[in-house]
Amino acid sequence: MEQYRPSLRGEALTLLAQGVPNHRVAASLGVPPGTVGWWLHLERRARGITVVERPHNCPRCRKLPIDHRAYAYLLGLYLGDGHITAKGKQNHLSIYCCDGWPGLIADAENAMRKVLTGAGIGRHAKTGCTEVKSYSKHWKCLFPQHGPGRKHERRIVLADWQREIVADRPWGLVRGLIHSDGCRFTNWTTRRVGGKRKRYEYPRYYFTNKSDDIRKIFTDTLDRLGVEWTTLARGSDPYSVSVARRASVALMDEHVGPKY
Repeated sequence: MEQYRPSLRGEALTLLAQGVPNHRVAASLGVPPGTVGWWLHLERRARGITVVERPHNCPRCRKLPIDHRAYAYLLGLYLGDGHITAKGKQNHLSIYCCDGWPGLIADAENAMRKVLTGAGIGRHAKTGCTEVKSYSKHWKCLFPQHGPGRKHERRIVLADWQREIVADRPWGLVRGLIHSDGCRFTNWTTRRVGGKRKRYEYPRYYFTNKSDDIRKIFTDTLDRLGVEWTTLARGSDPYSVSVARRASVALMDEHVGPKY
């Protein structure tokens, strides 16, 4: 950790004692939020204060209702570009979003707030993307797919209660999966008509994921929704699912749409 002058630490503690939030103290003094939190921890420990765990509203632990719409979308984001860190005092859910889609970043943050109310949430700038991070050990309760290693290297199976949510809000899951590991783009081809070559454009959706289980969750949901799809192989690896039929693309446009 970078060394700061003692007076700066004193300024931070004074502001914290006045009720100024950690992130505002960090911004005003030009230090990382984690450093401010560490200073506060040391000050409390020196005074013999035991920090009580923050109250939580985990719907699984407290048997509270879950926002199905928000959860189905967040499940799709997690299966695509999310992971949970759960070791020691590090407990958080992270969703990585491309900076080119600010609406996606906002939707990911809003879904986190609705699914686990009261959990701390922040945005962290990375190279070319933003990490939306929510701090709580109870994300493991909400995403039992968490485990060691990469998702495509282990079994991914939805719990019964997750399948019930997906059955209720299937488009939410599809939208989350497309917004994480998918896209909508325009293909084009040419045809000779009346002796002249004409260009034709048509939209399609792509979803690419190395996990056989996650792709099956996606395609099974598409089947229930009446969306036609095909598997496309990159080389010898069938990692991509394509939706190109006009009626199916229209359904996807109505309920999913492009990233924004």
